[in-house]
Amino acid sequence: MRFVIPTLFGLEGLTADELRYIGFDNVTTENGRVFFDGDFEEMARANIRCRMGERVLLLLGQFTAESFEDLFQGVRAIDWDQWLDKKDAFPVKGWSLNSTLHSVPDCQKIIKKAIVERLSQRYKLSWFEESGPTVQVQFSIMKNEVMIMLDTSGAGLHKRGYRANAGAAPLRETLAAGMIDLAHVRQGSLVLDPMCGSGTLLVEAAMKARGISPGLMRRFACEKWSCFPEEVFKKERQAARSLIRKDIGFRARGFDIDKAAVELSRENAKKAHVDDLIEFRRQDVRRLVLPKNDCILLCNPPYGERLLDREAAEEIYEILGQRTPPAPGHSYYFITSHEEFETFYGRRADKRRKLYNGMLECQFYMYYKNHLGGDWNGKSNKSAGPRRVHA
Repeated sequence: MRFVIPTLFGLEGLTADELRYIGFDNVTTENGRVFFDGDFEEMARANIRCRMGERVLLLLGQFTAESFEDLFQGVRAIDWDQWLDKKDAFPVKGWSLNSTLHSVPDCQKIIKKAIVERLSQRYKLSWFEESGPTVQVQFSIMKNEVMIMLDTSGAGLHKRGYRANAGAAPLRETLAAGMIDLAHVRQGSLVLDPMCGSGTLLVEAAMKARGISPGLMRRFACEKWSCFPEEVFKKERQAARSLIRKDIGFRARGFDIDKAAVELSRENAKKAHVDDLIEFRRQDVRRLVLPKNDCILLCNPPYGERLLDREAAEEIYEILGQRTPPAPGHSYYFITSHEEFETFYGRRADKRRKLYNGMLECQFYMYYKNHLGGDWNGKSNKSAGPRRVHA
């Protein structure tokens, strides 16, 4: 079988590397998605262990369609009775971009009609009650190239099961996992987040260090499919549990000025079974003091779009620049959509990478070379005097 994993833009290569590390075959990438080959075991393994992908889709058909008749015949040619029982529900959703078939509702109707006609021949029925498990049919049409898929995940893979509630402007778990990968967090790392919010960055870092698979605490849509082998997920969950490491040197510290955010972070860490690895404390970012030993600082500061205004966000960047001077063994990582972050932070990043936080185009600023000074001639607003901000 061929599978598709949609990703946030900017995480395709990282997700592909992760899948290769897990052991999947024929891994390839396109903009916003990664492909791999596998069987039912790989289907389950990808859902349980993939940290950066958004969901696991089973690719059933791929063809060109320039008319509704082309779409109908392409869908009808798929062996649907291999996947759908006569009582299964099979809703259809998808999208179309730069294609002749631009009406999504019409495409949904044609695809549904083609599936029904194919199943009618197999089951000798003219009407399907769809009272059984849901098998979500998805389609994408890009420049008249159609992909027909089944959603094996159900809820998106960013829903790990530990974060029932989130603070304002939460960071998606899959994006946090990508940032952690780029920051080279390891089993023995000390990780800090001076503005931790609901604790997503630190919880994800601790889960990775401990070897806790992100999907270990939740269920997936394909487990209810009539065609899915019953023992597969049990076996894959046992294999995932065997990867958990108890004795590791990883430690993390999270700070936030909001008492409710600190309590929420503690709850999330406990649900994720990593609360023994993370210390959360209420603290203003102005009081941040870095440890003398090696550390990785990860931060998702306000962008001036959803939290605080632009001027307040810019002052926070200045404060972060003051509290995180270059030092041996220290590395700092920030994500923001603010295009002048480096100016207010006061130093040019050693490396930048474009990432998307939801629909917001962001830059991931990486400081890891520990050089003092440098050729940065950016202008900061420090001379304007301090402004009171609840960071």
